[in-house]
Amino acid sequence: METSLSRIQSLRLAAVLEDCSDQLDLLEYSLTVQMSRKQGTAAVTCSQERARLTKLRRDCQYTSHQVLKLRSELEEKQSFNSMKDVVEKEEEKKKAGDMERQAKRELQLRKQMLQRQQETFQQKNEELKVLHQLAKDLNHQLNEQTAKTAHTKKTLEKDMELQLTQKESSQPEKLLKDQREKQRKEEVRVHEESKKFLQNQHEELQRQLLQWQQYTNQMLQEKVQQLNSVCCKRTVNADKLLEMRRKFREMEQVVMEDREEKEKLRKQQDEARAATKLQAWWRGCMVRRGLGMYKKTDESKKGKKKKEGKKKKKK
Repeated sequence: METSLSRIQSLRLAAVLEDCSDQLDLLEYSLTVQMSRKQGTAAVTCSQERARLTKLRRDCQYTSHQVLKLRSELEEKQSFNSMKDVVEKEEEKKKAGDMERQAKRELQLRKQMLQRQQETFQQKNEELKVLHQLAKDLNHQLNEQTAKTAHTKKTLEKDMELQLTQKESSQPEKLLKDQREKQRKEEVRVHEESKKFLQNQHEELQRQLLQWQQYTNQMLQEKVQQLNSVCCKRTVNADKLLEMRRKFREMEQVVMEDREEKEKLRKQQDEARAATKLQAWWRGCMVRRGLGMYKKTDESKKGKKKKEGKKKKKK
């Protein structure tokens, strides 16, 4: 919907905008002078100040261009639709920038979360490795204990055989058999108890190892699912970001083309006004001096002389 003004209102606004344009030109010139003064120094603060001045000068140039564009529209069409278009484009650029920054922040947060999950997974793997090593150590201890038990059993059997051979001459045969049977039962009982204890320890460690393996596999599957989900979301956000960048470049290209077209139109209008002023000045010079098509003829001179003669006679 176009918004139009009366001729007087548009001329008033154009006069105000012309004054604003002059003020902006003065501000741009002062910024240029300040930048030329800052170029001699190389400190960090001076470089920051130069960057700030450069941005201000660029903003002044852009604002001055928009003011000239609006003034031209007010003078020619008595409307200010170009300002609405500029505001809408700036709002779209701001929204695109906000969305891009939001996407970057979300991506950074997801990277941090994934990194923390990877650290937790590494800790669980280290704990599992420690448990594996502990199980190996316990198995080794079990084997050593079994070997020691077997060696002790053999030693006891040899000792018993020696003792029995030594006592066979002095003790009756029935007593010797009872003692042998009693010693054998004691050895069997001790061996069975030791074996049962070690088997219980081994079963407990195997059960704990199985639980930790199941827990680790479950955690690994969950982390893989989370990683796939994050990768999918990252891909979608990257596609959105690329699409927003493409739209932003297109809008920027349209703005630049419109700016160049308006600048060419302004130059043409300035050249036309300058040519019109120059033609009017030259025409005035020719008229005042009587040159070319404005040259005075002889009849007009004779007419003037007759008029002067009549005036003299009357006197």
